[in-house]
Amino acid sequence: MRQFARQLAIATLPLTLLTATYGHANEEVELPSTMAWTAYGTNSSGYAQAVAIGGMLQEHYDTSVRILPGDNDVSRMTPLKQGRVDLCACGISSYYGAEGVLMFAHPDWGPQPLRVITTSTASFGLSLAVAGDLDVKTPADLKGKRVAYIRGDDALNKGTEAYLAFGGLTWDDVERVDYPGYGRSFDGIIADNVDASFTTTVTPPAQQLASSPRGISWPVLDPDDTEAWERMQAIAPYFRPHEVTSGAGGISADNPLPSASYPYPIVVANQDLDDKVAYGLIKALQDNHDDYKDAAPGAVGYALEYQDLQWVIPFHDAVVEYYEEIGVWTEEMQAHQESLVERQALLLETWNAFIEGAPDDEDAFREAWMSARADALREAGFDPVFE
Repeated sequence: MRQFARQLAIATLPLTLLTATYGHANEEVELPSTMAWTAYGTNSSGYAQAVAIGGMLQEHYDTSVRILPGDNDVSRMTPLKQGRVDLCACGISSYYGAEGVLMFAHPDWGPQPLRVITTSTASFGLSLAVAGDLDVKTPADLKGKRVAYIRGDDALNKGTEAYLAFGGLTWDDVERVDYPGYGRSFDGIIADNVDASFTTTVTPPAQQLASSPRGISWPVLDPDDTEAWERMQAIAPYFRPHEVTSGAGGISADNPLPSASYPYPIVVANQDLDDKVAYGLIKALQDNHDDYKDAAPGAVGYALEYQDLQWVIPFHDAVVEYYEEIGVWTEEMQAHQESLVERQALLLETWNAFIEGAPDDEDAFREAWMSARADALREAGFDPVFE
């Protein structure tokens, strides 16, 4: 089931989503004259990629894209939830939203009816950066080491937990050191107050650690260790084996690292996004990939060969239609898609039944929802993943 394998309109203006009017140069692609997206902050690779895609859409289809940058998951996903934007170039929080867990296990949220349009998987990896003076070769070597826990950052902590699981470890097997922010944890490694923190291999803090007296190392993940990958994906099923070819500490195409990754950004829409828009987007992105792939770091990752067509969030129906038309969609992919759609429908049904008599206290609400969620998924034969 798992497959391993220019500039645009001013982005920081207040968002006003205009009524879509259709008309463009390509008869097969129907896109609105104006679209609005949310994305990561203006200094992020995700924002740069959205700019590059927007430039391509403007040039080829006269579609003006306005990007609303958001500093956190709430500011990126709330406009999508409210229908004020068409798409979110999100991170892994989109998966948490589809599942109704972590920050989404809240009365204001619950499971979100999200659909993937496309994703980008680039040359970097997502891993635990480890001080280079500890001789840590694999995740199992982290036993007894000091590992950073970032308060309020579910995605980073889940990534750490998944890496520990790969090595047969849990938080109980390491010394957890709490930090108020991600950057501070790397200051802590350099100061020898902690030994490891989760990040991407290309992030500036990792480069800073690599040039420090402690240096940097990255645990190797054996792509053939089936049991270890099962443990990791039981915690975070969105991880995939990945040969990392860019990163701090000398990672390159000539010196690759067997590690893990998941897509970033994950371009998602609500389930009810117009079929013509969804189909037009995926076709435009694939037909014109050469026009934007070098315009932003990581944009090469939108190529067809980097699309995981059996991932953890269902695709929009019109995107499936496109993949069927170009002959890459298989029966196995369709079965996986139907399972994901069924899972999401069950989650939404369970949420709607739960919310009516749910506790008012937030902690009690979260606990009761997570229990109801897990029970419903298990009864239907699904793995809850989150408890």
